[in-house]
Amino acid sequence: MTGNQTSLLGKMTACVTEEPIKKIAIFGGTHGNELTGVFLVTHWLKNGAEIQREGLEVKPFITNPRAVEKCVRYIDCDLNRVFNLENLSKEMSEDLPYEVRRAQEINHLFGPKNSDNSYDVVFDLHNTTSNMGCTLILEDSKNDFLIQMFHYIKTSLAPLPCYVYLIEHPSLKYATTRSIAKYPVVYSTTYIKVMCLLLYIGIEVGPQPQGVLRADILDQMRRMIKHALDFIHHFNKGKEFPPCTIEVYKIMEKVDYPRNESGEVAAVIHPNLQDQDWKPLHPGDPVFVFLDGKTTTLGGDCTVYPVFVNEAAYYEKKEAFAKTTKLTLNAKSIRSTLH
Repeated sequence: MTGNQTSLLGKMTACVTEEPIKKIAIFGGTHGNELTGVFLVTHWLKNGAEIQREGLEVKPFITNPRAVEKCVRYIDCDLNRVFNLENLSKEMSEDLPYEVRRAQEINHLFGPKNSDNSYDVVFDLHNTTSNMGCTLILEDSKNDFLIQMFHYIKTSLAPLPCYVYLIEHPSLKYATTRSIAKYPVVYSTTYIKVMCLLLYIGIEVGPQPQGVLRADILDQMRRMIKHALDFIHHFNKGKEFPPCTIEVYKIMEKVDYPRNESGEVAAVIHPNLQDQDWKPLHPGDPVFVFLDGKTTTLGGDCTVYPVFVNEAAYYEKKEAFAKTTKLTLNAKSIRSTLH
């Protein structure tokens, strides 16, 4: 082996050292009608023994209590879209939308955003009406810690499938609650988002209707949180995680419904596409069907993988589904700097 080859091999196998995780928040009720996170966080506020780990501060928190009380997605605007510096820096006033004021309060409690005192990891628990199964949402394709965590969760859940949705895109920005954390994570078994102030991890689990609880979805989200906390505990204790790879689905673009001249929805998701999240969608496959029976098909020349198909909350966002492409991500070995 030449010197250059040895140097290259060393770079590929080098172990990444990260500071140990100290503070974790688990958010439920970011959307008040996504009840799995609300139910779990409410339980953990009364009895949090199962989420505690030695050496970790783990805080469950109801993010949007007014929306939870009314069992609606939000009061004035989507809390999961207002965590940007513009909103967080506005002068506090009763004239501000409720969710903007709430965002400032959350940023103060768990941030402030980009500060040394912000929580290391935030898990934001969500549900989706789409047939997404267990889904982890990833924002950074080069974050070894998050890729390793997702690999651990996916392996621990097997044979139950767990998908990774990569939302890294130059023109698609998400000012979500998890953006206050170092490592944001989203979980979804209808949709569990794990948010990190420095690390972001999201989890989705579905399908689950809005305003409804399902035992199977509840169990899946609970297991995802358990495995995530176990991973962090092992990491803090000095376990070295070897290099790994994970399969992810990277967002390409969002697709709106066909609309008439008045801007109203003119067609619905075709039966062949309904509930087919993560399944290959080929050029020429039917996508929408009109009341007169006519259909529109997928254009282009490449196979895509649809996600959030016919999500109820996304009608107002003019999103019928999102197209993704399948990729493989690699992570170097990691361990805590304390060991």
